[in-house]
Amino acid sequence: MARGRGRQLTQPQAIAPEQDIEKARRVLGHRNLVFVGLMGAGKSAIGRLVAQMLGIPFVDSDHEIERVSRMTIPELFEAYGEPEFRALEARVIKRLLKTGPRVLSTGGGAFMNDTTRAMVLANGLSVWLKADLEVLWTRVSKRDSRPLLKTANPKQTLSDLLDQRYPVYAKADVTVQSRDDDKDIIAAETVMALARLDSRQETVSDQ
Repeated sequence: MARGRGRQLTQPQAIAPEQDIEKARRVLGHRNLVFVGLMGAGKSAIGRLVAQMLGIPFVDSDHEIERVSRMTIPELFEAYGEPEFRALEARVIKRLLKTGPRVLSTGGGAFMNDTTRAMVLANGLSVWLKADLEVLWTRVSKRDSRPLLKTANPKQTLSDLLDQRYPVYAKADVTVQSRDDDKDIIAAETVMALARLDSRQETVSDQ
């Protein structure tokens, strides 16, 4: 399948047409649909809704990491540091990518890891939930459990992460705008964006 990077779809429709759901399933096949993006983008919430629409399981990689390590993400960061955490994260995602289909929500730093990103792009179908700084800050400032934001100026830290990570997130197969709108609308837009990939496949195969 030819990969198209950074497509955006923002049509406000809360329910994906059934034909688009079928096309999205066909595009995904037996792979994982992998959500990437910064903390607060809605990867888990939107991922669960998309999984429901497609009728496939949903897994949060952070929850899976906590399950296998029997530690929380903040505890892992504190005990082992970010490099060791990323290595564990890569191993967990590698295992999850071996079977599917499923929807997989990943932590904000997962796609930044060269090894993890290569595995996702080669073996999954990636969706970047892109949100602007104010949307992200409004969401993440309500919780005090983000290890990377435990700084003197957490909003500036978040802004710096946005600048560093967005060029890399843009390598994902599909981009969908996350914003303060009904989650069902964002999920439907994701399914329709996947369906558009199927339409492009059909066009290429007919030539």
